[in-house]
Amino acid sequence: MGLKPINVLPFGFIVVILTGTLLLMLPFARKSGLSLSVLDALFTATSATCVTGLVVADTGTYFSIFGQVVILILIQLGGLGLMTMSMILFSFTGRKISLHDRMSMAEGLGESRLQGVVRLARGALLVTGLFELAGAILLSFRFIPQYGWVKGLWFSVFHSVSAFCNAGFDLIGGYRSFTGYSHDPYMMFVLMALIISGGLGFGVILNMRQTRDFRRLRLHSKLVLSGTVLLIVLGTIAFLWIEYDNPNTIGGMNLFEKILNSMFQSVTLRTAGFNTIDQLTLQDASKGVGIMLMLVGGGPAGTAGGLKITTILTLLLAARAYIRGQFETEAFGRTIPLEQVRRALTLTLLGVLFLFGMATMLSFSEQDMPAGSLGLLNQLYESTSAFCTVGVSTGVTLATTNVTRVILILLMYAGRVGLLTVAMSLVESTSKKEPVLHYPQEEILIG
Repeated sequence: MGLKPINVLPFGFIVVILTGTLLLMLPFARKSGLSLSVLDALFTATSATCVTGLVVADTGTYFSIFGQVVILILIQLGGLGLMTMSMILFSFTGRKISLHDRMSMAEGLGESRLQGVVRLARGALLVTGLFELAGAILLSFRFIPQYGWVKGLWFSVFHSVSAFCNAGFDLIGGYRSFTGYSHDPYMMFVLMALIISGGLGFGVILNMRQTRDFRRLRLHSKLVLSGTVLLIVLGTIAFLWIEYDNPNTIGGMNLFEKILNSMFQSVTLRTAGFNTIDQLTLQDASKGVGIMLMLVGGGPAGTAGGLKITTILTLLLAARAYIRGQFETEAFGRTIPLEQVRRALTLTLLGVLFLFGMATMLSFSEQDMPAGSLGLLNQLYESTSAFCTVGVSTGVTLATTNVTRVILILLMYAGRVGLLTVAMSLVESTSKKEPVLHYPQEEILIG
């Protein structure tokens, strides 16, 4: 008997991660004379498949072209989703897409309805291809003059896919990410456009393609778009205010560069993992803001991580309704079903508890090790980056022990596959059953 649709996603990711680990362990996946442990190969494969971007071996200087291609394929698989990629195989083989396949695809795309899920998957493939092609062309105007035609084109393709899939892997070398481009507006605008596009979610992009009128968009699209703009603006203002005079980040830049780098920080922290300023030198207040942005993340059914914009906005709207004495949760003239409010609450509660529990374990395991000297805030920052599949690092990952790397692997996997999906996959039956027996109500004190 085959796997249930709810089980396909978590077990499918495990198969891809293990396959990627084996491929990265091959001698020709690394540059001559370099070795890679099984755990480091597993960490790299997990980070790529879960489109996180945390690394224990510098991608640009450690892996050969073959190894970099393997990482790029893992990023693409993780970004699009396994069931969406399977659409390609179905198309080539002419296999009929069964109800089981459609249900699995709906789980991978975060859709509750089966109607139109195949069309959405095909649209996701088309959107991804167009955005990544456009990104590669735009990036080539910088990389080809700098690295030549062959290396420049490879850099353009790799970073376009990595940016749109919100993966954060780079080939620049020296663990520098894009800190060397902190004075290059063109490069930062192209990368931000790719990151934001991938983070919106395929359904939102396709909905925008169907109608240009904001008032006629689906409620989901309205929430994602308005939430994205609000978070970018608030994040930019916060980082600009806190880091304005910090000589280690943006203090020595002119006003335009300060605003641009603050905006890039606001965009990348919600899921992308690229950075133009050293994360370790940020003020503690900026790291606090960063943790909140990472927790929110991007839109569902896309390449973004985090708890998702719609999850957090649903809880805020539910809180507003309760404060106003309203029973229903409303937004843009529509009512959000109670079941979705409860799902948002469950996801947030499980996610926050899991994150802080794992971060505490990480801190405990590193208390007498090099990473322990970086402090609890940096460890929480790193743990949040892993769980929300962001990939920015304060250096904790490189200084960690094997135990801590296992903790980070679990955080990345849980963050990408989804705690609720993992929990539901372990339950024998997910069908809704009305309780036979109703117990009498009794009030408790809250707050």
